[in-house]
Amino acid sequence: MRIVLYLVSIILANVITAAFAPLKFWGFIVPMGTLLIGATFIFRDLVQNKYGRKKTYLLIGIALLLSAVVSFLLGDTLIIVFASAISFLLAETTDTEIYSRLKLPMSLRVFYSGLVGGFLDSVVFVIIGLSPIGANFLPWEAVPAAIIGQLVVKTVIQGLGAIVLHRVHDVLDKRVSMN
Repeated sequence: MRIVLYLVSIILANVITAAFAPLKFWGFIVPMGTLLIGATFIFRDLVQNKYGRKKTYLLIGIALLLSAVVSFLLGDTLIIVFASAISFLLAETTDTEIYSRLKLPMSLRVFYSGLVGGFLDSVVFVIIGLSPIGANFLPWEAVPAAIIGQLVVKTVIQGLGAIVLHRVHDVLDKRVSMN
């Protein structure tokens, strides 16, 4: 189920981004699929917990391929597909390595690794894909707002995911100690 959630969330993020106009709030610009991108880091961490790093990297490769194919089929330009692939690969592998190395409770590993992964994903995708050096969807003046908007959304999602994981872990610990 973890693998399915991970892969489906990546595909849905592409579909939602293509289907809906970006969300604009307080001067920030956030593609609608960003709401799921933060969740993909959490799902990937859950996959890694169960199956280990080696299988996680295999799934990152599969997810990368699926994401690129879906993005292209939805009509994204090659530069957007390329930027998405590069940012995805960098963010997911960095998140995986940070998550693996932190010696903290799972909820904190999810949060901290997701913060770094989300930062890399946002910066790289916006600059390579959306800025004037990419598809030129955003002028340079709008690039910081796009990056910050995505970071805010991804951070909130990572934080919520970490809180939920912490609560679930507490409940499971109480059940185990009662038995």
